[in-house]
Amino acid sequence: MTLCKSLIHLFWIYLILCSCSKESFGQLRVLDFLQEISGKSIVAGQHNREPNSDPARWTNYIFDVTRKYPGLWSGDFLFQAENIEHRWTMIYEAEKQWKKGAIINLMLHTCPPHRGEPCAWDPGILHDPLTDQQWESLITDGTPLNRAWKTRLDTVAIYLQYLADREIEVLFRPLHEMNQAAFWWGGRPGPNGTARLYQITHDYLENKKKLNNIIWVWDMQDLSRDLNDYNPGDTYWDVFAFDVYSDGYKQSWYDQIVGIVGNKPMAIGECGTLPTPKQLEKQPRWTFFMPWAELVKEKNKEKDIKAIYDLPRIITLDEMPGW
Repeated sequence: MTLCKSLIHLFWIYLILCSCSKESFGQLRVLDFLQEISGKSIVAGQHNREPNSDPARWTNYIFDVTRKYPGLWSGDFLFQAENIEHRWTMIYEAEKQWKKGAIINLMLHTCPPHRGEPCAWDPGILHDPLTDQQWESLITDGTPLNRAWKTRLDTVAIYLQYLADREIEVLFRPLHEMNQAAFWWGGRPGPNGTARLYQITHDYLENKKKLNNIIWVWDMQDLSRDLNDYNPGDTYWDVFAFDVYSDGYKQSWYDQIVGIVGNKPMAIGECGTLPTPKQLEKQPRWTFFMPWAELVKEKNKEKDIKAIYDLPRIITLDEMPGW
């Protein structure tokens, strides 16, 4: 790492420490960091999924290829019996990664609320939609489906509370890819659609469960341009994440997103194929990128993974400021 880059990282640490009071220190460090690097640098991230019994599998693969670890580690609560059984294994890995200095991202693939856990992928997470009448019940306070959803959130809150007790912040992505109609929660635009369930989820975890370590991520996919029809509202999200599986690296997508997020951090929340150095140069506002688990190997050549990890703007774990 060059002297210039070292001085920049020390400056980030100074800014983050100065901006965090005793009361807010546990909430703002990661968010402040992302806001500070916006337009300047981008954190390399990596998602890890099945199995939860091996929750750093793809992070370790990146090290094997590049000899560097990603600056962001991501895990998933998941929905299969064997992965639910190992949720604590995944959470302990999150704690371990945080202590190393990584940003923690957690996803919530969860079964439809009119089904129990565990469930299948398809049908289950996919292609098991609620009827319009069931959806109305889900977003209506006090109904059986509404209570079932909050009970589901209770099970997740146990793990988030464990992290909160250790002052570990979490980029939390419930109801991701809100415009993806294949998911049971997705494809419902408008104020009483997917965005409303996101609001209910946010308010329950923040107000009822009193979790103050969550950085809320609003996540969409490069499927449709109606992003604002799924916006839960500025007070409900801190970071916008965009999942790229089609033409999402086009400049027109980036320009549209910049117009929506304003000064908030934005990120490539998931991808199969990594962005190219040229694309990142033209799109400086991304604050992290996160390949999807095994797709980083299936969709990218090792030389391309190394090339992006060697870019001066890319922040790897060894260059993170520490928490």
